[in-house]
Amino acid sequence: MFMEHRTGLEDRYVLKNNKRLRCGYTTGTCAAAAAKAAALMLFLKKDIPEVELVVPEGTRLHLAVEEICRRPEEVSCAVRKDGGDDPDVTHGLLIFARVKKTETDGVQITGGRGVGTVTKKGLWQPVGEAAINRVPREMITRALEEVCEELEQPCRLAVEISAPGGEEIALRTFNPRLGITGGISILGTSGIVVPMSEEALVASIRLEMEMKRAAGRDYLLITPGNYGEDFLREGMQIDTADSMKCSNYVGETLDMAVELGVRGILFVAHIGKFIKVSGGIMNTHSRAADCRAELMAAQALRAGADAGTAMRILDTITTEEALDILEEKNLTEKTMKEILPRIRYYMQHRCGGALQTEAVIFSNQHGYLGETEGAGELLEKFRVKE
Repeated sequence: MFMEHRTGLEDRYVLKNNKRLRCGYTTGTCAAAAAKAAALMLFLKKDIPEVELVVPEGTRLHLAVEEICRRPEEVSCAVRKDGGDDPDVTHGLLIFARVKKTETDGVQITGGRGVGTVTKKGLWQPVGEAAINRVPREMITRALEEVCEELEQPCRLAVEISAPGGEEIALRTFNPRLGITGGISILGTSGIVVPMSEEALVASIRLEMEMKRAAGRDYLLITPGNYGEDFLREGMQIDTADSMKCSNYVGETLDMAVELGVRGILFVAHIGKFIKVSGGIMNTHSRAADCRAELMAAQALRAGADAGTAMRILDTITTEEALDILEEKNLTEKTMKEILPRIRYYMQHRCGGALQTEAVIFSNQHGYLGETEGAGELLEKFRVKE
C-alpha cells in the first residue's frame, strides 16, 4: 500500500479565503538536506532514503532523498523542492549535492549546473561566486559539521550544489537583472516557504500591529525583512524580540498605524528598499517600482556629483554598487543628507503628520549609512535597559 511521505509540515498552513494553503521548504533547505544525506552515505557506505534536518526557524523536517549515486570517493543525491501552495517557479526542482572528502579543513561550497554565478557587486556573495546565499551556506556547513561530529570523522569536505534545469527557470526570475547568470539562486532565511497573497500578508501585518497596540505599545520598531532584523541585532545591539516586519508595504503600514493610534514608528531598513521611499514610493517591491539608480543619481547630483558620476550610478544594478561609486567620490555622507530628509518627508506626507516617523538606513556592504532627524530619540525607546 502506498504511504505518503511525511515531511513534518503536514500541520503547517495559512488560511486564505477559507482555504488552507500548504507551507513548503526553500531551495536552501533542499541543498542542506541533500548535502547532509550525501555526507552520511559517504561515511556510512550505504543508501539513505530519508534525511532529517532542523531549519533555522526550528522546524524538524524529514525529507525524501532521490537520485542517489554512490562512488567510493564521492556521493551525489538530491532533494526535491516543495514550495507548498506558494506560486514558486522552483517548485518540483531537484536540488543536488555532491560531497567528497578533501585534504583541506572545513567545508568548501561551490555551485554546479543550474546554480547561478554572481557577476555584479552588491549581493551577499562576491563576484564570481555561486549564488548560494548566506543562510543556505550556513545551513550546509552546519549540517556537514554535525555529520562529521556524530560519526567522529574529520570535517574536510567539498560540496557542490547543482540544480539541473535551473538555467531555464532563472530566466523567469529577477536573476538576470540582478547580475546572476547561468541559473537560479539558492535562497531562504527561515528554511520554510509560507504561501501568502499580498492581501493576506498585509492582513498579517495588521494583526501583529493590533496585538502590539493591545499590549500597550505606543511606539513600534519595524524592519522590512530579515536584513533589517539582522542589522538591529548585530549592528545596533537592539533586542529584536519586540520588532515587527512590514515586508514591502511601507504605505499600508503607515496607514494602519494612524488608524490604530500608534504614536511613532522607527523603520530600520536597507538602502535598497528605502531609497524608493525617498521618492514617495510606498510599495518597495520591484514589480511596483524600481527606480533605485535614478533616485540615487538624483540625490548624488544634489550632493555635488558631476554628470559622469551620475551616469555611472544610473548604470548600476544594485544600490550597493552605487554606494561604491559614492564612496570612491567621497560623496556618501553628503548624498545621505539629501536622501534622509526626503524619506522622512514622504512618510510624514503619507500619514498626514499623525505620528512620528523616523528611519535608520544601512547597507550590507557599507553598514550604517545614516538616520533621520528624530531617529535617535525613538531608538532610545527600544534599547534594552540594563
